[in-house]
Amino acid sequence: MNSHDSKDRPARLLVDYWTLFKEKRLGAPILDLACGDGQNGIFLATKDLPVICCDISEKALSRAEKLAAENHVKVALWQVDQEVEETNPLPEDSYGGILVFHYLHRALIPCIRKALQKGGILFYETFTIGQPKFGKPHNPNFLLKPGELLARFKDWEIIYDFEGIKEGPKRAVAQLVCRKPR
Repeated sequence: MNSHDSKDRPARLLVDYWTLFKEKRLGAPILDLACGDGQNGIFLATKDLPVICCDISEKALSRAEKLAAENHVKVALWQVDQEVEETNPLPEDSYGGILVFHYLHRALIPCIRKALQKGGILFYETFTIGQPKFGKPHNPNFLLKPGELLARFKDWEIIYDFEGIKEGPKRAVAQLVCRKPR
């Protein structure tokens, strides 16, 4: 499940703040991490931004490729397991932006911090421990504790942060848009 009102639309958070990528010249692509069907990355690709859609699922990447073709854009596809123990699958200083929507693998957060270039933008939205009253996920391993997301990036420039209940559909989430220090 991705982080937006409809399966075919990009996340509202991304729609509201995507122009941050236009404020500076990106010297590197934007990584749509655990992209699912790719609608967030493809939304950015329609804005003439370079995007890599990354997921473990070949089927998800196939759907992302189809969606990109339907939108007359090209995105790079990268099939990789982000959760291999004690490895960093993300090359350091390689991305001008990283998108993470409805995905939480805590061991990957330090890798995300290193993979983003100085001045790069991170969009992160995922579920909090309040989510089980509204639906999946229920596993606490996939749910943020209060203040956890912001605490992980508190030394970065915080552009937007929210933690609470969002509507359409109703969900308990933490959202963060921040810039890595230069």
